[in-house]
Amino acid sequence: QVQLVESGGDSVQAGGSLRLSCAASEYKYCIGWFRQAPGKEREGVATFEGGTTRYADSVKGRFTISRDNARNMVYLQMNSLKPEDSAMYYCAASRYYSCYLERLNEYTYWGQGTQVTVSS
Repeated sequence: QVQLVESGGDSVQAGGSLRLSCAASEYKYCIGWFRQAPGKEREGVATFEGGTTRYADSVKGRFTISRDNARNMVYLQMNSLKPEDSAMYYCAASRYYSCYLERLNEYTYWGQGTQVTVSS
């Protein structure tokens, strides 16, 4: 059973930055970040497919996903934050070797989430 633990969520003002961290109990080829705002569906933010990254259009140019394979850590650097980025952010990993942001049902392992709140 893969365990994922997120940290780094906080309350910030619009235009600010945060870095989220995800500690995984083992290396996963396909791992990424997802978010869910109140009243909205969970959505993909950014994923790693091995060394390839994918981003949601809404965060391209502002968010950067990175990983430290030696430490089984995955990070999400979030810059130029907007109020619409406010959500619970989850780290998730898949059993598969292709990582699609929109195929949430393929992600078997999920963390508990970390809250990000961006005020205007």
